[in-house]
Amino acid sequence: MSTPATALLFACLALPLAAEAAVCSRQSPPHTVALLELYTSEGCSSCPPADRWLQELPQKFGPDQLLALSLHVDYWDYIGWKDRFAQPQFTERQRQLSRLAGGSTIYTPEVFTAMKELRGWRSPMELAQRVKRINEQPAAAQITLLMQPAAGGAVEVQASFALVPGVQPRQQIEGVVVLYENKLSSQIRAGENHGATLQHDRVVRFWSAPIALDAQTGRASWRQTIALPADWKRADLGVAALVQDARAGQVLQVVSMAACAD
Repeated sequence: MSTPATALLFACLALPLAAEAAVCSRQSPPHTVALLELYTSEGCSSCPPADRWLQELPQKFGPDQLLALSLHVDYWDYIGWKDRFAQPQFTERQRQLSRLAGGSTIYTPEVFTAMKELRGWRSPMELAQRVKRINEQPAAAQITLLMQPAAGGAVEVQASFALVPGVQPRQQIEGVVVLYENKLSSQIRAGENHGATLQHDRVVRFWSAPIALDAQTGRASWRQTIALPADWKRADLGVAALVQDARAGQVLQVVSMAACAD
């Protein structure tokens, strides 16, 4: 039986402050939520079908089952179209995941679940089975996530991470906080997708630096006010956090929620 500390919690409420800013919070469930990462690029002609596939996943899996993220890489920018969502750190993370899997090359579209490659991502049955196996595992970490609007159009995000009792703290265990955006659209004017209008969901816009969990207590707290660029739509943002063992290639827990709008 789950305890109040481990039960799934979701709340979006108004604080009795002068600004009456909305505050959203969520706590991770007692089982492990699956993390899916799609590595993609607007400069890749085989990526749009994978982008559309990712858009459909929230209709098939709830937030207590799966967090799907789209990470745009920059290594196709040279062929004629610069992907405005691409970040070099996503290319490096893809390389890291590939090395953990024993691979020597990276490509798009490529899918990982729980930091393990999923070559059969096009098979609904294979994906469902992978997610089910992950969800059947008791969570090794707990995450509490809180978000609220801040002054100047920014958002304030807080996250607390804790290993569950019985899980031995290790120096390489770390937390990560993510902001992603839905309902994005690009008109491609060059490159392999020239002339196409591409639609994107779950595009990662912010990926925090690693947040080390204390090697003695297995805990960490993080708080940051994040300025939102003018082209980011707060109403279409989501926030997520995860705990991972980056060296072993293991995701201990994930939690996500839609952002609070003004």
